[in-house]
Amino acid sequence: MHFFTIKITNIGGSSTEIGKIFCNFVVEYVSPAFRTILIRKMSKTTIENIRHRLGAELDEMNAIIRSSLSTSDPLMGRVVDQYLRTKGKQIRPLLVLLSARLFGDINDSTLHAAASLEMLHNATLIHDDVVDNADYRRRTPTLNKDFDNRIAVLVGDFFVSTALQEAIKTKDMKAVVSVAELGKELSLGEIDQISNARDRAIDESRYFDVISKKTASLFMKCVKMGAETTDATDDQIKTLVEYARLLGLSFQIKDDIFDYYEDKEVGKPTGNDLRENKVSLPLIYAVNSIRGEESDSMRALLLRGDLDDSEIALLIDFAKDNGGIDYAYSVMEDMRAEADELLSSLPANEWRDAFGELFDFTIRRHS
Repeated sequence: MHFFTIKITNIGGSSTEIGKIFCNFVVEYVSPAFRTILIRKMSKTTIENIRHRLGAELDEMNAIIRSSLSTSDPLMGRVVDQYLRTKGKQIRPLLVLLSARLFGDINDSTLHAAASLEMLHNATLIHDDVVDNADYRRRTPTLNKDFDNRIAVLVGDFFVSTALQEAIKTKDMKAVVSVAELGKELSLGEIDQISNARDRAIDESRYFDVISKKTASLFMKCVKMGAETTDATDDQIKTLVEYARLLGLSFQIKDDIFDYYEDKEVGKPTGNDLRENKVSLPLIYAVNSIRGEESDSMRALLLRGDLDDSEIALLIDFAKDNGGIDYAYSVMEDMRAEADELLSSLPANEWRDAFGELFDFTIRRHS
């Protein structure tokens, strides 16, 4: 309910006591069904509010992306244009812009850094879809479905090269180094994930190692590169980078929780990860913490792999019934509390509050 405290404080413009009173009211009197709707509505309001406050800068960044990807090649132009029609929430570039605002102003270097990281992120999504042989991402046909793997891989490479060009335009070699390091880290994360799937790994430390490389590393570079375009101190940047690590881990944990539920808004079939022999935190916890015949049976299924729909349903129900989802949420809440402590040492302004809101949005989001 910390999320409501932030939102009501923002609306009322007064102390957090107003938010606490509202939270108590919601818990005491609002039905669970309506509470879910209220959380969903307010979560959307959070990200939309942040996007609105940075709307002009986001538009500038998207114009930079479109211009930098412009080409005289008709096929590449058509493919890129199709891909850019769906931009998503653009949380990664928002982190770059928020970091600059936290410590100062957004400048040209900030915008080029944000464009660079957004293009590198999109390149990894394109390549991931090829690796996973995915036909859809968020209910939208992938490039490899609409065209073929050859085109998709080349477009992904085009995005990577353009991302490096944008990093150069920041006129700061640290930005170029960050993008190059990030590309390596993301690739290693994908390799480790494939290795875990092949090994049928049911290991929490290996899971966190993968999501640290695949997701948290990008969040960390976003805030680092954004802050480096301002006069932020090394200690301030280090603190914000640690906040971003926690945010990125939580973001991926929540993404993985979606796989345990059928949700048309997510556009992701239940058990999709398990079909690829990927075991995420809720099931890792349930299998490793519960002892008995049923747990042994679930472990045997995971070690065998290549599961059918009925077996996937059994595993999902086992994770839900044995505290896996609750455990995943408790991990995210602990991370949020740690993130709040980190933020408290940074400059007190509306942009620091936005970082706090973003963490709550991450945990409460429904897509």
